[in-house]
Amino acid sequence: MDRILVTGGAGYIGSHVVKALGERGFPVVVLDDLSRGHRDAVLHGDLVVGDLADAALLNTVLSDYKPSAVMHFAAHIEVAESVREPLKYYENNAANTVNLLGAMARHGIGNFIFSSTAAVYGIPEQGPVVETLPMRPINPYGRAKAFVESVLQDLSASGSIRSVSLRYFNAAGADPGGRIGERHDPESHLIPLTLKAAKGKRRNITIFGEDYPTPDGTCIRDYVHVTDLADAHLLALEHLLRKGSTQAFNCGYGHGYSVREVIDTARRVTAIDIPVEIAARRQGDPPVLVADSTKLRQTLGWIPRHDDLEYVIRTAWEWEKKQR
Repeated sequence: MDRILVTGGAGYIGSHVVKALGERGFPVVVLDDLSRGHRDAVLHGDLVVGDLADAALLNTVLSDYKPSAVMHFAAHIEVAESVREPLKYYENNAANTVNLLGAMARHGIGNFIFSSTAAVYGIPEQGPVVETLPMRPINPYGRAKAFVESVLQDLSASGSIRSVSLRYFNAAGADPGGRIGERHDPESHLIPLTLKAAKGKRRNITIFGEDYPTPDGTCIRDYVHVTDLADAHLLALEHLLRKGSTQAFNCGYGHGYSVREVIDTARRVTAIDIPVEIAARRQGDPPVLVADSTKLRQTLGWIPRHDDLEYVIRTAWEWEKKQR
């Protein structure tokens, strides 16, 4: 079968995709500097520890393994950090991706799957969000991702690299088998933070704003189980290996849950009365951010299997209970 290079494959979403690839029989090589990933999260294939800024290493990996496609997850993901340290995000998320694409072009590797984000839309004027909306990112994290998507369009037009960009909404949950899950440091995502509060590792969970124009006043987001996301990546890979065209797809369930609904569901799952603190709104938080994933479902045949908030949180809780 075609060998696949997965950059950032020791991280949260990348490791779930590596698991799915390995279970499907694909030979896998993971390239990760382990600055935010975890060696024990790589369940299949070979692990090469290194940095995408290292041109010699990239050349060696591509020469030795000769992958048919590259899946790219190696990126910083904290929006607030990107505002404080924009160069860190432009260097890693933009410049290092260009380094990778350049190396692929030199080695004649023409299939690329990009871990993108709903942040490329900024604050959408309508919802659910469709892919035809303009990219209007409002922070360096989103701008770096949007820049890469523009580069990918140019590479596709030149005939050198075809790509699929998957724009994630809110990835959540953990491997149902309990082998891998979410381990960010620092953690900024609502579900793991809520579960850490349930476990007593935090004093409470903070709700940033309760006066939004939503039914309960808190923000609504589209939470998609990481296993369903992994399935979307394999479908994207099959699309490219069949010589499919360059595309961008939203990855979400098409409906959302409010912050309060997430916390209430976590209370039911854990049987713990998780304490809550109310704080001011965060700048740039849209009231509602929900994907229209019709294009992904119709074009690639994506059929989500875990569209159930309680299931999402239950798998995350089983994982969190195992963590120190």
